Amino acid sequence: MANRIKKFFTTDIKELFSADAAEGIGEAGKTATEVAKMFKEQGLENSNLLLEVLNSPLAQVVGTGLPFVGMAAKLLAFFIEKTQQQPTLAECIFLVSQAAYLESFKDFIGQDASLLNRIGQTPVSDKVKQLLKKLADLEFSDKAAKDTVICFRDSILAEEFNLVLSQRLLQAGLNADEAQILTKRVAANTHRYLIEAWAVSGDAIKNLGQPSISEWREEQEKYHSIDKYLQEQITSLPLEPVFKENFSFKDIYVPLKAKPIDKKANRVKNTEPFDLATWAKKLLEYGKKENKVMFVEAGPGRGKSVFCRMFADWVRQHLHPVWTPVLIRLRDIPILQKSFRETLKEAVNASFASDDGWLTDRNTRYLFFLDGFDELLMEGRSSGGLEQFLKQVGQFQRDCDQNSEMGHRVLITGRTLALQGIERQMPDNLDRVEIQIMDDGLQQQWLSKWEAQLGAEKTSAFQNFLQDKCCPHNVKSELSREPLLLYLLAAMHRDKILKVEDFQGTNSTQAKILIYNQAVNWVLTEQRSKLLNRNLTELETEDLRRILTEAGLCVVQSGGECAPVAMVEKRLREDNSVKALLEKAQIPIGDNPLRNALAVFYLQQGSKEGSVEFVHKSFGEFLCAERLKQSLEDWTEPGKKRIKFNTQDSQMDWEIYDLLGYGALTEEIVEYLMGLLTTPAAPGEENLFRPVELFERLENFYLRWCEGEFIDAPPENLPQKKMRLLRDQLKTQELGQRQIDVYAGLNVMILLLELHRYGQETPEFKDKMVFYPCGKPNAEGELDDAIRLLRLIGYSRCVGYFDFLQTVGTFLSGANLSGANLGGVELCGADLGGAKLNGANLNGAELSDAYLWDADLSGAHLSSAHLSSAHLSDANLSGADLSRANLSDAELSGANLSNAHLSRADLSDADLSGANLSSADLSRANLSGTDLSGADLSGADLSSAHLSDPDLSHRTFGDVKWNENTKWENVRGLDTAVNFPEALRRQLGIQ
Repeated sequence: MANRIKKFFTTDIKELFSADAAEGIGEAGKTATEVAKMFKEQGLENSNLLLEVLNSPLAQVVGTGLPFVGMAAKLLAFFIEKTQQQPTLAECIFLVSQAAYLESFKDFIGQDASLLNRIGQTPVSDKVKQLLKKLADLEFSDKAAKDTVICFRDSILAEEFNLVLSQRLLQAGLNADEAQILTKRVAANTHRYLIEAWAVSGDAIKNLGQPSISEWREEQEKYHSIDKYLQEQITSLPLEPVFKENFSFKDIYVPLKAKPIDKKANRVKNTEPFDLATWAKKLLEYGKKENKVMFVEAGPGRGKSVFCRMFADWVRQHLHPVWTPVLIRLRDIPILQKSFRETLKEAVNASFASDDGWLTDRNTRYLFFLDGFDELLMEGRSSGGLEQFLKQVGQFQRDCDQNSEMGHRVLITGRTLALQGIERQMPDNLDRVEIQIMDDGLQQQWLSKWEAQLGAEKTSAFQNFLQDKCCPHNVKSELSREPLLLYLLAAMHRDKILKVEDFQGTNSTQAKILIYNQAVNWVLTEQRSKLLNRNLTELETEDLRRILTEAGLCVVQSGGECAPVAMVEKRLREDNSVKALLEKAQIPIGDNPLRNALAVFYLQQGSKEGSVEFVHKSFGEFLCAERLKQSLEDWTEPGKKRIKFNTQDSQMDWEIYDLLGYGALTEEIVEYLMGLLTTPAAPGEENLFRPVELFERLENFYLRWCEGEFIDAPPENLPQKKMRLLRDQLKTQELGQRQIDVYAGLNVMILLLELHRYGQETPEFKDKMVFYPCGKPNAEGELDDAIRLLRLIGYSRCVGYFDFLQTVGTFLSGANLSGANLGGVELCGADLGGAKLNGANLNGAELSDAYLWDADLSGAHLSSAHLSSAHLSDANLSGADLSRANLSDAELSGANLSNAHLSRADLSDADLSGANLSSADLSRANLSGTDLSGADLSGADLSSAHLSDPDLSHRTFGDVKWNENTKWENVRGLDTAVNFPEALRRQLGIQ
């Protein structure tokens, strides 16, 4: 510290301890007298620093009520008055920073009465005094002063002040973590007071170029904007009611647990789960993976969005302004900008984000919560939009790590299935975890919180419901451990809507459908009277439900989040059956009562004006599936349930485009749809699901679609008609007629694959419902159009390079692709479990991470195919050509590879335990690290095979693995094998 400031404290201010010394001095001198008086009262007469007030009991620091910022300005004025000299920049900043730091500390400690009571009266220790003495002698240059003005939290003064304060807090009774966090918060908050003190110092430092009043106001407005945003947008999140209940999310929220995802194998690691919030907190510590994006995945209803609500508010309470939380629902972003920075600026609706330099202000570090990457609007999910968006996020995080002006972090959430097909293209700096279902302890915590809201009697009854021997295992072990479904189960049981016998004989999908189905009825019957006006209650529950299913379809077609009310009204207006119902009830379409109907089932005002959205995405998906079910049943029995214009193929063709030509069917919607279709009709009701007729009609459409009949028809053809409607209803809709045509056809393909799978599992339909995506083989067993699927994959790339894979990839299990020519196709991560690919041409195909368990690949051509990390357990690969294929890290346990051609194949680190490799050609194959435990290699050819660390790709796997059950009879070529493990050589008696 400059000697003049030290002398000022030890001499000039000390002189004011005398009562006579204050006579005749000005306003600045009176302030100095107040400081001198305060120091004297606290026994600090020999103080060299304003910061030495920390030697006092901390309660007195707050209790004095002294305005430290104003004091600093007046002390500077008194310094000039006494010395008749202007202070240097270093002298000014050294003094003003102490005042700002103390003001920041007073601000925090004064807000927490419990903390103040805990540490407020503790006297100072000798160690703190030593640190203060050292600080008084600090060499502080004008350059360091300039750095302090730019960013206090990163300055040398912050480092020194923090040492003093953290030691004072430790000595006062806080633990190390508490002291460190509070100290960082004080330092991060000091800048706002430093700028204020600097601005109000006025003439005292006019020659040093202090900020102008306008600059000071801009800084203060920024901080005011942040405070307002946190109060209005973050503080309220945990306090919002759970649906229509009289309790909040905070009242029933329990911590979530997660497991890490192995990026290499693209699956959850088999490790103990950890607390999700604790994981995130550790990553927010300085120096902890600052280049990593916190990437949280989970299925629907697992608590991703509620976690964002709760953790964002926790950060506000316990870490701000070290980290300032900003929560962005990705569904609210209508258009992705060219850069992530521009997207952020558009998404954050607050004045602090309006300045172009808001992300490069070193005094503010944001923690961005990006909730729902699977909920990006259609523009963001097509044409590689999601892949591109994630790359932008990954690069932004790298920029923040490498640029000292940025230090922000990103936490992003979404459904795992949305990543289907793009796993290999995702940025490599994602720290991926997956939320797990509740364990016994967390479920019990939730039930305890439920008891606090509903009472012991109702909670005990619900626990008995879950423990009842008639309660299905899938409800006990799975569904009741997912936060959303657990709430629905508990709430409906409370209202006597659910009984344990309702679940008897149901599988997991049927049980989930039962819960959502009962939830719809529950809301319509139990809660309707509270929410609807007189006219609307005249409608029957089924009629209201019909309106809601249309709303569900509209929300899904709008991107799965929200839909314009006008879109729902237009569709209802064109539906004769609904129109008749509304006319009967004397409710004109477009009137407020209809909008009230849309509010009845967990619908709320959407983020866009004039729109509605479901409180939880799963409700919209379920009701959309119910709407699709109605049409699929109608297509096989014209006019049975709903009034239509006609029932010819032309009408069905249009309805297919109208219902399915919007984007990809999600796995959740398909799961609900097939569950709804295949659930047996109630006693006395007709079964309206006619699977064979439906299969035949959809197959007829598919074959005509493959030939381009609809897209090549003259204007206005069906894809054009749907495109025009979507653009009229959704002003941001950018799908063209080719994209609509692609989605309509691929979605019909999904339905046919699902019906095929259902037919093969049902004996009476097994021969009547066989879907051949590549065409039915002729009498000679050959395909007339072997490249049909390859051509369709190419056509789908007008939507996005991986769009076929992302749309259809999870539905290919059990598909019949025998004899198809799929050379060079990219199906990374596709689910082909149980598929028939015998004789198929897959030479050069990209099948990394694909699921091919139990698939029939006998005689398939897979030369040079990429199958690294593929799941091929129990697959039939007998006689397949896998020469030069990449099978590193693949799972091939129990697979049949007899007579397979594996020459020069890379099998490093693959799992071939229990596999049948009899008579297989493994010459020159890389078997380093391969697990051959229990494998049958009888008669196999291992000429020149690499059995240990061949260093072919600069990777080290170790020796090939085997055990006493590995069969080596009549193995050929071992004498020429490379890097033969000595132990195996001895076991086989080879010289």
